[in-house]
Amino acid sequence: MAVALDDQLVTLTCDNCGDIVTGSGAPSGGEVVWTLLSEHGWSGSPLADGPHRCAHCTRLGPASDGVPGGVTGIEHLDGVTVVTIAGDVDLDTGDALELALRHATDMGGHVVVDLGRTDLIDSTALGLLVRAHHRVAERGATLCVATRSPLIRQVLRVTRLDEVFPLVETRADALAHLDDVTSDSTR
Repeated sequence: MAVALDDQLVTLTCDNCGDIVTGSGAPSGGEVVWTLLSEHGWSGSPLADGPHRCAHCTRLGPASDGVPGGVTGIEHLDGVTVVTIAGDVDLDTGDALELALRHATDMGGHVVVDLGRTDLIDSTALGLLVRAHHRVAERGATLCVATRSPLIRQVLRVTRLDEVFPLVETRADALAHLDDVTSDSTR
C-alpha cells in the first residue's frame, strides 16, 4: 500500500489491485486519510500507514487463497489487467468473478483471467468469460484465459470458446501472447 502525502495532494493506492485515487488538501495531522477513503467508497484504516482497498475490491470481499470461487487478486500490469481466481467457479461463487471481470474490462487494455488454481467452472463462469470477452473486444483489446486444468481446457474446447479467446497454460504465457498481439498491432 502506498500513500503519498504532500502540501496539496493525498494519493492512495489500493493494497489489492493497485488502483489509485487522489484528493486535494493535506490530511489533518498529515496522517488521517479517512475523508478521501469515504468520498471514494474505499475501506481500510483512517491512517495513512494502514491497509486500504478501493471500492471495487471492497465489494469483492477479503481476498483469501484457497477459498472456493475466490478472486485472489486483480493486478494492473502495463496495459493488461490480470484477474486471478482460486477454487471452483459456479453459480454460488460467480458474483465475485463477475465484479472482478467488470472492473478489469472497465480498466481498458487487455485482460488475463488466470485460472491456474481453478479446477472447475460451470456455465455461469463461461457466460461471464464470454461477456467480458465481448466488452474487451469492443475496445479492440483481447481477453486471454490461462489454465492447465485438463477439465477446464476440455470444457472450453467442447464449447468452442478456445476459438473465441486465446487459451494458454500459464499467466506468463498469457502475458507473452498479449505482448505479441500488441507488437503485431503496432507494426
